[in-house]
Amino acid sequence: MKANEVRKAFTDFFVERAHSHQPSASLIPHDPTLLFTVAGMVPFKTYFTGEETPPFPRAVTVQKCVRAGGKHNDLDEIGRTKRHLTFFEMMGNFSFGDYFKEDACAWAWEFVTEVIGLPADRLWVTVHLTDDEAADIWENQVGVPADRIQRLDEDNYWKMGDVGPCGPCSEIFWDKGPEFGADGGPEHGDEDRFIEIWNLVFMQFDQQADGSKVPLPKPSIDTGMGLERTVSVLQGVDSVWDTDELFALQAAAAKLTGIDPATAEFEQLVSLRILADHARSTSLLVSDGVFPSNEARGYVLRRILRRAVRHAYILGVESAVMGGMVDAVIEIMGADYPDLAANHQFVREVIDREEVRFRETLRKGQAILDEQLDALADGAALPGDVAFLLHDTYGFPLEVTQEITGERGVEVDEDGFRAAMAEQQRLAKEARKVAAAGDTGHLTALVDEHGETDFTGRDETSTEATVLYVDDDTLVLDRTPFYAESGGQIGDTGTVTGGGVTIDVTDTRYGVPGLHVHEIAGSGGLEAGDELGSQLERMIEDMEETINDLRGGVIDPILIERQQNILTRMLQAEDAL
Repeated sequence: MKANEVRKAFTDFFVERAHSHQPSASLIPHDPTLLFTVAGMVPFKTYFTGEETPPFPRAVTVQKCVRAGGKHNDLDEIGRTKRHLTFFEMMGNFSFGDYFKEDACAWAWEFVTEVIGLPADRLWVTVHLTDDEAADIWENQVGVPADRIQRLDEDNYWKMGDVGPCGPCSEIFWDKGPEFGADGGPEHGDEDRFIEIWNLVFMQFDQQADGSKVPLPKPSIDTGMGLERTVSVLQGVDSVWDTDELFALQAAAAKLTGIDPATAEFEQLVSLRILADHARSTSLLVSDGVFPSNEARGYVLRRILRRAVRHAYILGVESAVMGGMVDAVIEIMGADYPDLAANHQFVREVIDREEVRFRETLRKGQAILDEQLDALADGAALPGDVAFLLHDTYGFPLEVTQEITGERGVEVDEDGFRAAMAEQQRLAKEARKVAAAGDTGHLTALVDEHGETDFTGRDETSTEATVLYVDDDTLVLDRTPFYAESGGQIGDTGTVTGGGVTIDVTDTRYGVPGLHVHEIAGSGGLEAGDELGSQLERMIEDMEETINDLRGGVIDPILIERQQNILTRMLQAEDAL
């Protein structure tokens, strides 16, 4: 079965059993504790906690998920293991105080053995060591042999947090066969041999602050069946990378990079896998309203996208490739995610722009880093001040430096990096004190020569501008959309882009009357006379929050369209750079 056939079979099966088929929720969750939607139950959390009344007693979804930030971070494993992905799809059926263990177990077994046709004698089941009820259902009602039911401890107990809904869970495992490792089932066997394909969570308790558990008045069901893992089993392949959709994306990456997978070395295959996976996650994140930035979700998106670009660079590709990868993602997944297909042009434009910006940064930073690494003694760490120079002057992110050095077995002196950053911040603070004390002659001279700053922020959020003055701490432009601190309103923050670098603006103030001064952390190599673009990062963040708060079936498309129009104008303002 192909991936799209499995999606349809799963939803059809549960719709026939009176489940409401809900489309995938956004990757931007309502839950403020999460960066991204990381599981199928996330959109239904308030139903499980009782904060909201569900409009249906049962639901079935195929939920798009991203794990690439915070505690849910698989980024460094991508491409090197058989199963780790930043983007994946979780099929799930849910009961909100309706059916419970008997139906959940029976339907799961029916779907696995009868609908998608997995042989029962290759399946194992685990239950929590205290869950006699589930063990009895599996053995005496479903018909699973007792010697294929194993009891586990913490691995088979789920809780939402220190307090709140919790309960035992039961998992279905697929046995790949003796050629993949030792026997003994999921408890004792080789983890590469026994693959978990479905987790059934039985929410039946409410954990109190003192650790005690009170039975819930209406127990619920939350299940998750990983699409990619399930498809790998059905297609008889050893890795998710060999499943039909991911294989097709790797083929697209191979075509764009000129790498032949049949003769490629392992590290080249890793890069092709990274391009395939990261193209999925970045395309769907941008489509859902996440944009590259230096904070929160936007930072994670930027990191994923830049990681993909670097691996294209490693493969020797000098031209942009991610736009082509976006096209491939939408060709393969657009039918299952219509919003993604509808946003095709916009998604590609955002990703193209970010790639172009980063490639110039990468070219400059990589050359310097290679030179520094070649000069290092065996076993030595890259000095922190070198890593900071790359970050401060060339806009080279620390995590990119660490990834490159890690590939050569070299660590980065992070303490030295932080010390260099702290020292720069100290010097900047001292410089501001001197300026505040009256050392403003150079600023007065700028006003005399060029006139007051042309403030454009009442009408636009981005503009083209010329650098009039720049040092390590301050930047003065001839025109700016950044509001300067005044009248109790704080100054704007954001980014300026030019010469292949992007610099953060941490504050905006009046240096002398009429002259906007932007506080920055490093000049990035800019010089007076350079032309660049500037944009209010705050605008993007506010729009993300608005979309998250007001997301809904009718409002969502309107907000996305409005957001795209604004972001498109921002991008167009930088075309001359």
